[in-house]
Amino acid sequence: MTTRVRSGAAGAVSWPGMTVAPLAAGLGIGVLTNLAQGWLPGSWNQVANSGAVWSLAAFVVGALLVARWSVTAAVVGGLAVECGLVIGYYGFAEVGRDGMGDPFWPLVWLVMAFVAGPLFGWAGASWRRGGRVRARVVGLAALAGVFGMEAAHYAWNLGYAANAWAFGAVAVLVPLLGRTHRERAWALAAACALALTAFAVVLPVLGGLSA
Repeated sequence: MTTRVRSGAAGAVSWPGMTVAPLAAGLGIGVLTNLAQGWLPGSWNQVANSGAVWSLAAFVVGALLVARWSVTAAVVGGLAVECGLVIGYYGFAEVGRDGMGDPFWPLVWLVMAFVAGPLFGWAGASWRRGGRVRARVVGLAALAGVFGMEAAHYAWNLGYAANAWAFGAVAVLVPLLGRTHRERAWALAAACALALTAFAVVLPVLGGLSA
């Protein structure tokens, strides 16, 4: 018997329905990003398994699932797709390449998936069906902020100017998905604050782990 969760206006939600498809999508995208690292030229191969690009996957899944079911489905789906990305990426590295190496980093990214997946799943849901302006603003700002953080990382830490401009452009464009000019302005301002905070806090932590 399929387990179902009752979800207010959205009706019945099946747990397999909101986990299996996102997990399968994550596995496929994870393999694709691993392959893309060999296809993309120069510094662009960093884009393939970028944290911002992976977060976009959870955002999109959240936006799709909330339209059919609920915010709970979006959060769980975001977690499923992020876990799939990690498993697909490192699983292909182990089977199709020379091995994934030290299991430390796969475990780190799996832990990150348990944070980023629900967060960006919720962000996508809040943008798609947020009843309050604040929720929609924060949802857009979260996605724009992570692209802004990576733009700063490419510019100041790695010196990849083209990558920095590309990710910076996405960070500016995402807030334009807001419904009003005021909402877009608030989302852009919040994204800048989140990007700077993440650049100052999150990246040094990850850098310390790799040291």
